[in-house]
Amino acid sequence: MLLAAQGLGSAPKRATKDDVRGIIRWMGVLQIDSISVVARSPYLVLWSRLGSYEPRWLDELLAEGAVFEYWSHAACFIPIEDYGLYRRLMIDGGEKTRGWMRADREEIQHVMERVNDNGPVRSAEFARTDGKAGGWWEWKPEKRALEHLFAAGELMISRRESFHRVYDLRERVLANALPDWEDALAPTEQEVRRALALKAVRALGVAFARWVPDYFRTPKKGVAGLLDELTDEGSLIRAMIEDEPAYVHPDNATLAENVLSNELQSSVTTLLSPFDPIVWDRARASELFGFDYKIEVYTPAARRRYGYYSLPILHDGALVGRLDAKAHRKQNVFEVKAIHLEPDTPVNDDLISGLADALRDCAGWHGTPEVLIRRSDPSELTDTLRPALDEGTAPSVPSR
Repeated sequence: MLLAAQGLGSAPKRATKDDVRGIIRWMGVLQIDSISVVARSPYLVLWSRLGSYEPRWLDELLAEGAVFEYWSHAACFIPIEDYGLYRRLMIDGGEKTRGWMRADREEIQHVMERVNDNGPVRSAEFARTDGKAGGWWEWKPEKRALEHLFAAGELMISRRESFHRVYDLRERVLANALPDWEDALAPTEQEVRRALALKAVRALGVAFARWVPDYFRTPKKGVAGLLDELTDEGSLIRAMIEDEPAYVHPDNATLAENVLSNELQSSVTTLLSPFDPIVWDRARASELFGFDYKIEVYTPAARRRYGYYSLPILHDGALVGRLDAKAHRKQNVFEVKAIHLEPDTPVNDDLISGLADALRDCAGWHGTPEVLIRRSDPSELTDTLRPALDEGTAPSVPSR
């Protein structure tokens, strides 16, 4: 049910810009990350569900106000329809944000005046004046002020340029998307909690209480009671899975019926981002799929087991392995440094065909049509996959 609820139940049709918006609406959030050895995570998450779509559509949706950026599961693109939920979080804020803004009062005022008088700005437009060298956490004062104002909701992201944020006043960003917005319309804290719980259960297909808080990073305390309350009032459906209560959103009732009648089967083979909702909760991924996943970006190279940025492989409803890839855009090469299958994964015609198709489509979408496979575990996978990639069909191979 998770895969079907996440748009990964069946092969994609030809995608449109409306499909991009629809997927984000259904997931509720699209996590942002800047690592670009392959397509950046938000674009890759969409590709996994839509196939070869136009990445610029996501950029356009942000610039048009159909989605906005804020903190949710992490930094995310969020449907503009949910702005009110996050505006409540902005208004209530946190003592840390308010403390930062008080401490940086002069810089806050300087940045607000600059944006108000001159329009949208990027952090790079402010020259560094504090004598520091910069770095990941050595933000210049203006960058720090921009982030505080963003967290408080006074500034929003109007668009991205080469994936760099462009900040503008909240009222200007909302002028087209939500022209009648007033803060008096913001829901209460309890209404936000209820709404996000419902959205999380819907996005998860079927959910145990322990899975719900991670999706939107909401408080864990009291979540079971909240879900029972929503069930008692008819907003959720209770199910029992191995003697443990679970919850289904009414929008997924048909999916649940199909599961019970054994009519719901995933036929998708694709690659997932490390920040895909399917795997971003590592404990849930282990519990559901028996897949222990860790991103090794911050692991020293000599200690990495699977590679710098390994992409989980989804095949017919199972996470069957991972591959470490890099798109060499200037050379038109999609390099697969290593493919690692999970133990006991059968290497058969269906897997070879599905994986070859997924690699070919992913490489073509990246504009790097030549797929280069360095090594694999098991080693014979490379020898059977290469001709399948070259010919567009998979040769018959013995099961392992």
